Amino acid sequence: MKSELNLLETPFHIEEKFLEFRQQNKKALTIFLTAGYPKKESTVPLALLCAEAGVDILEIGMPFSDPLADGPVIQECSQQALLNGVTLPWIFEQVKDIRHHTNIPIVLMGYLSPILRYGVDKFFADAHSAGVDGLILPEVPLEEVARFEGSAKSNAIALILLVTPTTPSVRVREIDKKTRGFLYCVSATGVTGHSAAEDEVIKHVSRIKKIAKHPVLVGFGINNAEQAHAISSVADGIIIGSAFLKLVKESSMDSVAQWLRGIRAEM
Repeated sequence: MKSELNLLETPFHIEEKFLEFRQQNKKALTIFLTAGYPKKESTVPLALLCAEAGVDILEIGMPFSDPLADGPVIQECSQQALLNGVTLPWIFEQVKDIRHHTNIPIVLMGYLSPILRYGVDKFFADAHSAGVDGLILPEVPLEEVARFEGSAKSNAIALILLVTPTTPSVRVREIDKKTRGFLYCVSATGVTGHSAAEDEVIKHVSRIKKIAKHPVLVGFGINNAEQAHAISSVADGIIIGSAFLKLVKESSMDSVAQWLRGIRAEM
């Protein structure tokens, strides 16, 4: 795994894990689940099922009423989670519960409005106390990252930034300098769940890999083991969300676990 993490600073937990992955020549499987979906009590069991099935990083979505970057599957999940009564304090309690059972890196993903209402400094402090390792804010551009860097660093939370197929190479380099943990490579323009042609994704990821010094994980539109195999052959890992949540809605926990193991095996 090609990676040149900046070890002049104390590495965050998620960065230490990527060093392990590199030593093991292992690609990282990240699964996104929406907190409080399908039922409020589903979060911890689903998280532990993921960890037991070979998932390397857990991405937990903080539901929001206007999820601009998300496609119909995750929008529906967010709406149901909000109806189930999910709040940020409740999410932190779920993370604490997960932490009692596994040390899997946990990344929160969500939108600014709930965090601003909660209070930025309080959010990062409470996230750290709960055991959160990283944060993805898809609506925050590079130019606005500085306002969160201090709180993130003091609480050992990696701010993970995104690049897209339309991000110029010069800007990719600047984003890579600011990200921590890994670089989130969006596979296609549009929202989550939307797939691009596989050869176009591979071409896009190959360009990013030539520029980035951080591990590159690819998300948006990866739906099956074949895609996982193809894309992980050029990336440092993959992120699956919509396909996983759709399966959670339609299948048994045993079927979900079997599907995850199949994805892991293909990587």
